[in-house]
Amino acid sequence: MPSTPPSLPQHAAVIALLSPARISPYLTACSGKQDQALSLYRWNSAIAAAFFEDLGHLEVMLRNALDQRLVLRQQRRNSWQEWFDDPALPLAPRARTDIREARRRASMTGATTPRGKIIAELSFGFWRFLLARQYQTTLWPDLARAFPNAPRRALTLVEDPVKRLHKLRNRIAHHESIWDQDLAGRRNDVHNLLAYLDHDAAAWVASASRVDTVLSQRP
Repeated sequence: MPSTPPSLPQHAAVIALLSPARISPYLTACSGKQDQALSLYRWNSAIAAAFFEDLGHLEVMLRNALDQRLVLRQQRRNSWQEWFDDPALPLAPRARTDIREARRRASMTGATTPRGKIIAELSFGFWRFLLARQYQTTLWPDLARAFPNAPRRALTLVEDPVKRLHKLRNRIAHHESIWDQDLAGRRNDVHNLLAYLDHDAAAWVASASRVDTVLSQRP
């Protein structure tokens, strides 16, 4: 005798556990139809996961490119200190706090603290604010060299998409909705920034990206 297939979860139970308040925007978008709202919610999770993969590649490549430019800046100024330890580097107090916290987290792994671990512990937000306009005349002239393929050296060309992607990343990290965002625009932001850094890097990320596929599957 064939086994009875498992029953589908009741919409009411799923919505109760996700919380009615959380599902409410999805229900509104789907004219109150629970099955469609939950399909949209599930798709939101899928597109968020796809973006998170690409954003992860961008974050690692961006921070390494900016770190390299700051290392070269120190060398050009004949400074023996790491840039993140140099009190002469014109960083905002919040950035100094972020560095102290990154060093603290990095030092928990052992007696010695590799510089690469400190760099890795600095959040995407740290690098996003390193590209803020307050550094237009101080750090940007050096950091701009991290983007050799940018069509011009205007700070806003890099700052604006990084700001948008930082916001998107935070929404994804906190399991918030992104289905109502300009996702095609954010996909373009990721590609453009990677292309500014290196064309081969942009092509490598794009070759495995699931974003376009998942975007085409929106319910």
